[in-house]
Amino acid sequence: MQESNDSSGASSLESRYFLAQAVAEHAGVMALDLFRRRDQLVIESKGIQDMVSAADRDVEHYIKGQIRAVFVADGFFGEEGGADFDDAEYVWVVDPIDGTACFVNGMHSWCVSIAILYRGQPVIGVVYDPNANELFHARTGGGAFCGAKALHVHPGQSLKDGVLGVGTSFRVGVDDFIPFLNAVLNDEGMFIRNGSGALMIAYVAAGRLIGYFEPHMNAWDALAGFVLVMEAGGRCNAFMENNGLMQGNAVVVGNPAVWRMIAQHAGLPSIKHLEVATGDDWPHLGNGIPPTAFRR
Repeated sequence: MQESNDSSGASSLESRYFLAQAVAEHAGVMALDLFRRRDQLVIESKGIQDMVSAADRDVEHYIKGQIRAVFVADGFFGEEGGADFDDAEYVWVVDPIDGTACFVNGMHSWCVSIAILYRGQPVIGVVYDPNANELFHARTGGGAFCGAKALHVHPGQSLKDGVLGVGTSFRVGVDDFIPFLNAVLNDEGMFIRNGSGALMIAYVAAGRLIGYFEPHMNAWDALAGFVLVMEAGGRCNAFMENNGLMQGNAVVVGNPAVWRMIAQHAGLPSIKHLEVATGDDWPHLGNGIPPTAFRR
């Protein structure tokens, strides 16, 4: 592909969508090779529950280079390299390896996560799991898919009808999180944690999990999955509120029947959810059909 500064119309969105998928897969193959040679990697700690390896930095550098080779004016916000986007219309939000602790310890629960924002709102989400060779992808108005298979959220009507994903964060006290688990168990629910929030949110879109809650996530972990879940018919909280892009936010996602239950158990009964925009709320990006967009 040749370099492009174009940021208008359906072709621009589609070209970024296809590039995000291709880059995620190639980055995943690169990360998988490093995973198989992980005993040679230097591992560092960035803080509690926050590890980084040379693999994270190398994969993010590759992703950024591939994007900038095609869309020179697009912004970039990566977990390792930070914010580089100023007032760009399109911003790529990237976690090169979500689940680094699993990665460095030889477990398969990690993935590449790429979201694309248009004028500050997520419109493309791609999550690639190279161990399972599963590419989850969605764009606004285009539906959500794993490969070529369309995704739909879990049909359950209560927490006991499925399995709930959970994540923890030391930014929130343990005493604030345990009551959530108690409430889920009292509701006859089951829960799991696999170490990769991005992958678990993708599982919500795929109907494998009925929902997911984490008291705090960073944007690079969450936003790709939010596009997937919305396009699969699910519900997500308004993550971008209160400077969520830069500061992170709580994550509550699920099918429409249980989303509010999860929020209540999390002590967030009044949390706002994203809605499907219609009419003039979002630019027409293809075929005259206004895509799913994100608003409060």
